[in-house]
Amino acid sequence: MDQGAVTGVRERPRGRRHRSGLRRDVALMVVIGMLLVAALVAAGLSLYRHFYGPSAFVERYVSLLAEGSAADALAVPGVRVSSAALEEAGMNPFASQALLRSAALSSIDDIHAISEKTVPEGVEVTVGYRTGDHAGRSTFLVEQDGWIGVAPRWRFAQSPLAVLDLQVSGSMSFTVNGFEIDKRQVAAEGADVDPAATVSLLVFSPGRYRVGVDTPIAQTPGVDVVADVPLVQVPVQVAAEPTEEFIRVVQDEVDAFLDECATQQVLQPTACPFGYVVQNRIVTLPEWSISEYPTVTLEPSGADWVMPPTTAAAHLLVDVRSLFDGTIREVDEDVPFTLDAAISLQPDGSVSIRVGAG
Repeated sequence: MDQGAVTGVRERPRGRRHRSGLRRDVALMVVIGMLLVAALVAAGLSLYRHFYGPSAFVERYVSLLAEGSAADALAVPGVRVSSAALEEAGMNPFASQALLRSAALSSIDDIHAISEKTVPEGVEVTVGYRTGDHAGRSTFLVEQDGWIGVAPRWRFAQSPLAVLDLQVSGSMSFTVNGFEIDKRQVAAEGADVDPAATVSLLVFSPGRYRVGVDTPIAQTPGVDVVADVPLVQVPVQVAAEPTEEFIRVVQDEVDAFLDECATQQVLQPTACPFGYVVQNRIVTLPEWSISEYPTVTLEPSGADWVMPPTTAAAHLLVDVRSLFDGTIREVDEDVPFTLDAAISLQPDGSVSIRVGAG
């Protein structure tokens, strides 16, 4: 047999193997390309969401508040609000900006975007956060404000500021997150402000605000309020309590006033809350003394204070001759009476106490 003639064996064409491998390589490259494109798209979306999207815009604003950067937060587009916008929202157009400062901000942490919702007015962004022991969430309305290169620029379509309407009784001054404020400095009426009037103050939202009073005559542990809704009024009422030293001062003044009244040797001491009426003739000069002093309690009335009608007693000693039969009777008894007082603070810091009969 001829060794060069082998029958029954056929060689596979080399061109077919080459084309098959080429197809696999192309398919692999397409898959890799698609994965790269998907990765780039995902990275782009992540970059947009974390740096250029509406949620990132709102998170940056809240982060500025958390950092105590009030001036930078106020400079964020759409944060400042006009008097006209306040009036249109039904709020005091003359609300003070005294609290739009770092000294009045509270702590904020755990800031995170929760959702985005496209609405006709723009995009509603909801963020979560924690301020103090309060875990909250707030929704802000933002809108696109042009472009920065290829990235969108955003602004608040509705200002995130809110208004605290504060009614503080018992003091002209109070503190908000430790920052001291005087009603006469922030009210539109200035020094002529009604001590009982409500004062309106713009604040950043979100934020927790503790309103308190801590003066030599009045104090209160404070009232916490959270501003978590943009462009709304947040009513706050604070009633201060008198300090023990203030009560002691008023008690001393009232006691001294009554002691002075007791020096008058007449049945009806002038401008005093007690007196005695007899139908007969007195033989001796009346002798008064205070047998029971009133226990002073104080209640706030605007920025001033009042002592409500309080019981007390004066003791009278006098001899009286009967006009009927000439006999002499000794009057030796307690005469009950009530006493009230109004206490006001003077511009120089002194206290004026006006005592009157109840």
